[in-house]
Amino acid sequence: MDMYQKRKIRAEKKNNDSQKSFSSVGINWYPGHMAKTKRLISENIDLIDVVYEVIDARIPYSSKVIDLDNYIKNKPRVLIITKYDLCDKIETNKWIKYYEQKGYKVFPIDLEHSTNLKSLISMTNDLLQNLNEKNKNKGLLKRKTRVLVVGIPNAGKSTLINRLVSKKVANVGNKPGVTKNLNWIRINNDLELLDTPGILWPKIDTGNIAYNLATFTAIKEEVLPIDDVVSYILKSLHQYYPNILKERYGVDDVEDIESALEIIGKKRGCLAKGGIVDYDKVYSVIINDIKLGNIKGITFDRL
Repeated sequence: MDMYQKRKIRAEKKNNDSQKSFSSVGINWYPGHMAKTKRLISENIDLIDVVYEVIDARIPYSSKVIDLDNYIKNKPRVLIITKYDLCDKIETNKWIKYYEQKGYKVFPIDLEHSTNLKSLISMTNDLLQNLNEKNKNKGLLKRKTRVLVVGIPNAGKSTLINRLVSKKVANVGNKPGVTKNLNWIRINNDLELLDTPGILWPKIDTGNIAYNLATFTAIKEEVLPIDDVVSYILKSLHQYYPNILKERYGVDDVEDIESALEIIGKKRGCLAKGGIVDYDKVYSVIINDIKLGNIKGITFDRL
């Protein structure tokens, strides 16, 4: 039995498993550097004036670190929603309104095409106006504003910093774990940032969140089986964006995942010898379509 037959049997088994549910799957992937990062944030938070919390517009709930408040005290915060050009704006705007109603200052942005961040700086200054006035009345000289930049892996922290400083000072990559240490970065005479490695929840026990993080490359690809992640992507597209599924992959239905993968493999030329569909190539095509932003107008978190 060759590898393609084995994968086919596995796919058929999954399709016949009516008990399988994405919501029942969780992950417990929490590298040591994440715990260290949170400890260092706590140790340095008294130096910080404002927090920039960076989340992905396509997963505006799954990409938010729920225990962050434990580490940043009551510091003023701007919720920066990156990759706004890639999201379903109707759905993401519901989340923006939701967070604003909770008292957040929210700043959606397309970092790839927008280099003008004066509005963000203005929002930051507004948050500190009362503090600066108090310090002025005490006779204290105005110092640089110190901003903590924090968020999950691959949410756009490094791209944000590079846009702010107008040159590459932070490494950028389409995989988690690019930033390794806390780094102070001078933006100008009035602003400096403390860049941090990506952090996650200590334990993620809700399947949709786990798969959302895997779909948008916030956790390493080996944490969840890639065929399960691809299945989740296709089923989510079918549920929320059937037109995208049809236009991109030529698929109308994903109830039979094996058949859907066969169609996609033939349409996209993911073939091995003898015209057999190479499932690994199909998986890579679908994962990369999300990772590289080839599929736009999608938001997988729903209110």
